[in-house]
Amino acid sequence: MPDSVAISVQSLARSFPGVQAVDGLSFEVRYGEIFGLVGPDGAGKTTTLRMLAGVLLPDAGTALVAGCDVVRAPERVKHDISYMSQRFGLYEDLTVEENIRFYARIFGVKRAEHAARSQRLLQAAGMEAFRARLAGKLSGGMKQKLGLICALIHTPRVLLLDEPTNGVDPVSRRDFWRILYSLLDEGVAILASTAYLDEAERCHRVALMHQGRLLFCDRPGALKHSLDGRILAVVTAQPRQARQALKGLDGLSGVVLAGDGLHLVVDNAETRIPAIRERLIASGVNVASVAPATASLEDLFVYAVEGAPKVAHG
Repeated sequence: MPDSVAISVQSLARSFPGVQAVDGLSFEVRYGEIFGLVGPDGAGKTTTLRMLAGVLLPDAGTALVAGCDVVRAPERVKHDISYMSQRFGLYEDLTVEENIRFYARIFGVKRAEHAARSQRLLQAAGMEAFRARLAGKLSGGMKQKLGLICALIHTPRVLLLDEPTNGVDPVSRRDFWRILYSLLDEGVAILASTAYLDEAERCHRVALMHQGRLLFCDRPGALKHSLDGRILAVVTAQPRQARQALKGLDGLSGVVLAGDGLHLVVDNAETRIPAIRERLIASGVNVASVAPATASLEDLFVYAVEGAPKVAHG
């Protein structure tokens, strides 16, 4: 594994009774980048992260994390990573500072190093004024930020985050991502799962998952660029009626409800406009406009789920 590669996953698979949770997953994460594992609930994100953290053994495939083989020696990897699960173990009857100190001791961080790093992380999170507050009295967003601080107190080489901003308020989400970006200068590799496609835009590269399989893997801009010339925006006050009217139309491979209308994935945006407008008008749908538009990751995801061929990995 090259020195620049922090995580290398090849044909990773894991099943549970009646469910193939992860099905032949392959990707790489580099040091100094944020890699997003993106997909809806049930896509296999949590199972993947648990395998990479050495918590769950795969049925097949290989996974190297920080140079450690997590299939053959899962305990070895725990010295070089931090894994922040959806329910990170904060002690609610301890203060913010006491929680940080507790995790620093678990990881064997020296007192002077702990104090300096704790100060820096608390400042980045906007939580300096809450050192003495009990963790149980924090808001949901502040608990997530405290969990991240505790996970980072020993300066891990690889950070695994399982939907860390799920249910978190916008201000705390912004602070959370600011902390993540501040780690890149330290060369930390960050693998974060999320169901939020807007958060995927903040990652250097993303892997879109569905039902345990990898659909696309590349930079967000490159993924959206792959749909250039194939997206139409339909502006209408009747988006659901319009979606129903367009079912089965030739050349249409995806429909996304978007703001004041629909985004359509078609084989050729320019040539399909007349037929789409004609179908909508014939169905009694009032159409303000039908015009080419820039693709979003949501457009790509819908297109991929409906059977599009995979693009090349980047």
